Amino acid sequence: MSVELDPTLLDIIVCPACHTDLELVGDDTATPELVCQGCGLAYPIRDNIPVMLVDEARKPA
Repeated sequence: MSVELDPTLLDIIVCPACHTDLELVGDDTATPELVCQGCGLAYPIRDNIPVMLVDEARKPA
């Protein structure tokens, strides 16, 4: 699954839980998600739309 997010979007969105920058991770074999560089929450991307809800985020291992 290929994700196409506008680079400008990635520059302005932050983690809703701790307000730290996010990193796009995942590739064609892994489910893409935005991972917080601070608290580690991983936000899913569905239909090329980041789901920025803390309740929907995967907790860090």
